[in-house]
Amino acid sequence: MGAGHAHRLYRHAHSPVHALPPHTKLAAVLAFVVVVVSTPRTAMWAFGLYAVLLACVAHQARVPASFVLRRLLIEVPFVAFAVLLPFVAQGERVDVLGLSLSVNGLWGAWNVLAKGTLGVAASVLLAATTELRELLLGLQRLRLPPLLVQIASFMIRYGDVITDEMRRMRIARESRGFEARGVRHWGVLAKSAGALFIRSYERGERVHLAMVSRGYDGSMPVIDEVTASRAQWTRALALPSSALVVCLLGWVL
Repeated sequence: MGAGHAHRLYRHAHSPVHALPPHTKLAAVLAFVVVVVSTPRTAMWAFGLYAVLLACVAHQARVPASFVLRRLLIEVPFVAFAVLLPFVAQGERVDVLGLSLSVNGLWGAWNVLAKGTLGVAASVLLAATTELRELLLGLQRLRLPPLLVQIASFMIRYGDVITDEMRRMRIARESRGFEARGVRHWGVLAKSAGALFIRSYERGERVHLAMVSRGYDGSMPVIDEVTASRAQWTRALALPSSALVVCLLGWVL
């Protein structure tokens, strides 16, 4: 079960966070996200403390802020959705800079932005400190259904193969003078997508037959057995434990 090489989100470093077993980091991030989502949206100060906790983790992992901020751009569609909420939501209205906005919509937008950004930032830090192969081993260690782990493994293993096939098809089109400039060229692109699907399907069948001929029976062998000590679990769960204290204070105060 190998990914073949490090993914683009991974940042190689020798840090305490990188050294933690993958399943402990997966459990910590999941618990942290659950705690963040459970925090009342009116406790705005709590989300600031969550950001400080993530900043401390990034510092320990030697991941620069610019690295995280660039990868937070993936949540731009959610930001656009959040911006629309104050305009379309119902209920009490309030005037802000001459615009009539919904109070519930403003709180909803804040809720989406704050919790979504923190969740994405935590995921970015997980990906930056854990190689894909280790993530798969961690999922396996956490007893994720083996079929799902296999699907993820094959997706990672052959994702670059399909991407390279797309690149070759693009070069072939351009070498024949094709440039997609408008709607009238969509037909060519649709045919290319169909050809790519057929090629991928045929390649998948050939790979499956090759695996069966080598003894594949529906389950992948476990290459490495990852374990974690009590001290490693304690270090990994320090983030969600601290966040839980903040969350409880947010409900009490």
